[in-house]
Amino acid sequence: MGRKRLQEPAEGRPTVHTVAARAGVSIASASRVLNGIGGSPETIRKVRAAAAEVGYVPNAIARSLQSQRTGLVALAVEDIGNPVYVEMMRAIEAVVASSGRQLVVHATGGRIDNETALLRRLANRYVDGMIVSPIRVTDDHLAALVDSPVPVVVVGQLAEDAAVDNVRTDSRHGVALAVDHLVATGRRRIGFVNGPLDTVPGTARDAGFRAALARHGVPLDEELIEVGDYFQYVAGRTATERLLARTDPDALVCANDLIAVGALHALLAAGRRVPQDVAVVGMDDTELARMMFPQLSSVSLGSTERGRRAAELLLQRIADPTLPPRREQVPPSLAIRASSGASIPRPAGSPTTHPSSEGVTA
Repeated sequence: MGRKRLQEPAEGRPTVHTVAARAGVSIASASRVLNGIGGSPETIRKVRAAAAEVGYVPNAIARSLQSQRTGLVALAVEDIGNPVYVEMMRAIEAVVASSGRQLVVHATGGRIDNETALLRRLANRYVDGMIVSPIRVTDDHLAALVDSPVPVVVVGQLAEDAAVDNVRTDSRHGVALAVDHLVATGRRRIGFVNGPLDTVPGTARDAGFRAALARHGVPLDEELIEVGDYFQYVAGRTATERLLARTDPDALVCANDLIAVGALHALLAAGRRVPQDVAVVGMDDTELARMMFPQLSSVSLGSTERGRRAAELLLQRIADPTLPPRREQVPPSLAIRASSGASIPRPAGSPTTHPSSEGVTA
């Protein structure tokens, strides 16, 4: 039979004293080994063996109080079911895990009060830092980000002078890439199915769409623009149904892939062939775009790369809080697939080339 366990403390939990006694080493030596600081090979062997025998479990709360580190990083996004946030989360988690930390995720519903309340709770230092991807930003919201008691990195658009680490893309330019492609394939009645206009992405993508049509000399028809309540599938489908009830587009640009899938289903239900009758282009280029039939053309806004860079900036900020605010930008790119790949006959005398879009951060 093996050695009997030493008597445990009154609360029933073995302590470092228990481990030290079992291993026959000093409490200081046992503490160094248990905290990963090190020791001689023989001491490390004895202490680890003793810890396993007595069932010692490190007290994470006590460690965090002593080190002022929790080993946790938070991610706050609008909707954890949105594939773009899933891809971002995977990239962030990989970087965070490499530092020995764990990721906790919060869904805010895109509500500023939820995000500011979360930032206020950070005063209790339950995480070492947070990455947030807000779709709405107000002055109060920005003040809460700047005044956060722990490091914060924002994924999304902020004012140029915002004193917060920021990773962004250029969704106006992304919409322009979609319009350029559709014009090049002969489309002229190009519609736009957007999300809420009181959001940062909704405003930027609406402006990008209008500017891109103007560059190509394509008249803007307000009947071809529809706005949904959310950046989600149901909102995209119902918004497209409203658009089709009043007009006849030959192409649709959609503000994200979830909206684009809703648009695709609305078109097919209405008897419109994709892409022969109506070409469709989404945004975000998530896995969902490649799962659809026909596969969905989509503008990548670099969600994986934005997540990776945000996590790296956060770890650097945790290590050195005195760093100046950093800003990084990930350029968009267009993936052309079957939903928009077919050209339609070009009218006689129409231009065969189109101007390249200029990247304007918005």
